[in-house]
Amino acid sequence: MGTFALCIRRSASSLASVCGRRVARAQAVSTIFNRWSLAPKPSLLRPFISSGFPYSTATERLQSDQTLVQVIDSELNHAFVVEDHDVEEETTASSDFPFKIEDNTGHRTVTLTREYNGEHIKVEVSMPGLAMDENEDDMDDNEDGDERNEKVNESSIPLVVTVTKKSGLSLEFSCTAFPDEIVIDGLSVNPPENSSEEQLAYDGPDFQELDENMRKSFHKFLETRGIKASATDFLYEYMMKKDSREYLLWLNKLKTFVQE
Repeated sequence: MGTFALCIRRSASSLASVCGRRVARAQAVSTIFNRWSLAPKPSLLRPFISSGFPYSTATERLQSDQTLVQVIDSELNHAFVVEDHDVEEETTASSDFPFKIEDNTGHRTVTLTREYNGEHIKVEVSMPGLAMDENEDDMDDNEDGDERNEKVNESSIPLVVTVTKKSGLSLEFSCTAFPDEIVIDGLSVNPPENSSEEQLAYDGPDFQELDENMRKSFHKFLETRGIKASATDFLYEYMMKKDSREYLLWLNKLKTFVQE
């Protein structure tokens, strides 16, 4: 009987020991789990970031935009100085300039209009370009024998001249204005705008292929309507200043976009 009781006590003691160890182990696991759940989780993007994955932060974007705005402001200040200088030296047309100037703000063109003996004359003036001298590739016979001649450039202005009769029928000239002459590059006859008549399929021959007397007569035709080379210098200066004004407008729009 004593032996049996002793066995019972030993079994109970062993069971209590085992249960105690299991409870302790469960508490330890619970503690570890809780600590892990409270710890900050690593970002899922960390592997990509650490391997050099390209990304842009809000701070970087802000710094980049601020730098761009500073550059635009610097250019605006310079452009304002140029514009102020142009205002001081305002270009005015001569007294014999017969056209009304319609400045197309936001565009790189200017429209000239006038009425002449029942005709409506419109001239579309584009930004000046440069015309190269045909002999620009000639070699100069100087002491070195291998230096090129300096390129001879003339300011030139593209013009589209439209002369419209009362009937609506019009004659359109494509021209290039130089300081000493107006060159006709081509011409076409156009029906009235609201007419059902179709545009002539035949545009006519190349202007340079026309009879010389006819070419001279067309030049005189334009000259009597105010399309003269004497106005080229004025138009050139006017268009260059317009280019500065349009550039200022463009810079301000660009700055507005970046700051939004």
